[in-house]
Amino acid sequence: MLRSVLLGTGSALPRRSVSNAELAERVDTSDEWIVERTGISNRHIAEPDETTASLATEAARNAIEAAGIEAASIDLIILATATPDQTFPATATLVQNSLGCRGGIAFDVAAVCSGFLYALGIADSMLRTGMAKRALVIGSETFSRILDWEDRTTCVLFGDGAGAVVLEAQEQAGDAPRGVLATRLHADGAHNQLLYVDGGPSTTGTVGKLRMKGREVFRHAVVNLAEVLKEVVEEAGVSTEDIDWLVPHQANARILDATAKKLNMPREKVVMTVGQHANTSAASVPLALDQAVRDGRIVAGDLVMLEAMGGGFTWGASLIRI
Repeated sequence: MLRSVLLGTGSALPRRSVSNAELAERVDTSDEWIVERTGISNRHIAEPDETTASLATEAARNAIEAAGIEAASIDLIILATATPDQTFPATATLVQNSLGCRGGIAFDVAAVCSGFLYALGIADSMLRTGMAKRALVIGSETFSRILDWEDRTTCVLFGDGAGAVVLEAQEQAGDAPRGVLATRLHADGAHNQLLYVDGGPSTTGTVGKLRMKGREVFRHAVVNLAEVLKEVVEEAGVSTEDIDWLVPHQANARILDATAKKLNMPREKVVMTVGQHANTSAASVPLALDQAVRDGRIVAGDLVMLEAMGGGFTWGASLIRI
């Protein structure tokens, strides 16, 4: 069977690291308040010369190096972001040009925090149907550009960053095939007003700022994520006990703990980077995955579950054997 096999991972963070204490000098908040409610201690904020495209390109180069391939061999680039460099063209085309792999397919996906899962699902489908042979899937955000720095309930939650993976279509056989085993994606636009940005080219002609009703988002997130994870486990024909690692969207430590509890997964099996990076939206899952691969926790043969939920709402999960 043809599978989308993961060849390498990569990530990138802005140069500037901002602690809760530093943030408290600008916003009416405190380290204790932020940590108690979110588990976040630090985040990275992009400097003026750092953009979604530049961070994406750095993460992509690291993933390509880890994969041991030439950038020119990539014929599909899908970039998930809610903060593109321009309204158009797609930020993926800017990355494509920087990498020197022109001529293939390159486009953006907008599903906010679930964007990387959406991009991964699309890339997997295109690889398995022969539309491409090698894909670069990226989540990259400069969320600091759309935050209201007067709203302490939201601005403390987010950071900037990028993560990327290289996938290749490979024939796999046997009882433990490598690659993407199952992906399930969902959306429900009825919840638009719970997590959204109050601007856009067609409505206000401005970028807008992020708005969120945190308690409602928390409640939906725990329920939706637990359900979609069970869907993927069932589709793949495995049990939650078979999963070696859960790599969730890094939104809030309390959401991560609640989701793991619903699945009866021990906390030590959950990759958590939210404390160091905060919520980097579409970048958070690949960024956390890369960190766990590079520090040796996730190794070849491991069964890894990725999951995320984003504004609008969108949510999804994917099971991969590394």
